[in-house]
Amino acid sequence: MISPELTRFIAGLPKAELHVHHIGAASPHIVAELAARYEGATPVPADPALVETFYDFRDFSHFLQVYPQIMDLVRAPEDLWTLIHGVGGDMAAQQVRYAELTITPQPHLARGFAPQEFCEVIEDARRRVEADFGTVLRWCFDIPGIPGPPAEQTLAIALDQRPDGLVSLGLGGAETGVPRSWFAPHFAAARAAGLHSVPHAGEVAGAEHVWQAVRDLGAERIAHGIHSVQDPALLEHLAEHEITLEVCPTSNVCTGAVPSLAEHPLPALVAAGVPVTVNTDDPPMFGTDLNREYAVAAELLSLDEKGVTDLARAAVEASFLGAEGKSALLAEIDAYAGQNSSAPLT
Repeated sequence: MISPELTRFIAGLPKAELHVHHIGAASPHIVAELAARYEGATPVPADPALVETFYDFRDFSHFLQVYPQIMDLVRAPEDLWTLIHGVGGDMAAQQVRYAELTITPQPHLARGFAPQEFCEVIEDARRRVEADFGTVLRWCFDIPGIPGPPAEQTLAIALDQRPDGLVSLGLGGAETGVPRSWFAPHFAAARAAGLHSVPHAGEVAGAEHVWQAVRDLGAERIAHGIHSVQDPALLEHLAEHEITLEVCPTSNVCTGAVPSLAEHPLPALVAAGVPVTVNTDDPPMFGTDLNREYAVAAELLSLDEKGVTDLARAAVEASFLGAEGKSALLAEIDAYAGQNSSAPLT
């Protein structure tokens, strides 16, 4: 366990988060509010305490069964707005100044959202989050791991609508039996249009999936990527080319991607020189938040206040925030550390 002093330091530290899903970030209170709007037409409980029990995942497959049931609660524009605004408020309470929120348009389009309407709603919510809470949001549009129309629809809304907050294209869903290479044309088109490449890979599948993401999708960051640890040559490549892994320790345990926090490969990744950031993935679903993930990382890596500060800086550096925004946030992190550290930072 880390010290109470380090816990307090983490709680006040300005942060950026790079891997968090819009549906999975909705708190039990937000989910229960949405479920109450459709009571009798959803298996999701309208009680926050029961939502927490609903999130007791047996394994990754069970998680993939529950997640769409939460997604199904977003049936109207006001539902989507409520969810994003609430997520932004929860982030601000943890001193998250900047977040790249992974959002999967295709299920919303299937629900009946028109592409323009969808983008207008998320952009209005994004602007209100910044105005109300001071947290800057950007979007990663996520292909739901299904080739054909779902992938085509995701790419089309990204390129045709191109909302102001969109910075990257992602790839989620199941990994096993879904080679990353299937989506090479989509990522090539997105990169040609100036979007960044941030696919999921190596969360439950092996290191070869990470190689595919790097070689076939031009990945600039890897969502998860923890099974890169299986391949020393891959670790060397990631370190040499400064391809950051978005690591989500508690999520990896909850989905069964790793057996326990004690066995998490984060220390091995860091020891190999691979750039990493620490993130929540789907925080309420996994009973965590970003402050707790920083505490987990601090314990796994034996970090002091300086080490935790460096972790916060790494997230900013790996982000797709503009140069001016990065400089301002890095300065805020350094100012906080200088004013609140129990020992001088060197």
